[in-house]
Amino acid sequence: MREVILLSCQECKRKNYSVTKNKKTQSGKLEVKKYCKFCNKHTVHKETKA
Repeated sequence: MREVILLSCQECKRKNYSVTKNKKTQSGKLEVKKYCKFCNKHTVHKETKA
């Protein structure tokens, strides 16, 4: 039931990370603060379509 999702930076809109998510236990979009190598700083990354 786990699906691969992509995380994109909210400042530069680039897709930087891929993670897995269990659709049965986690509802809603994933939002994590991670390092963006294009912005050279920590920014909020949100779940996007693959």
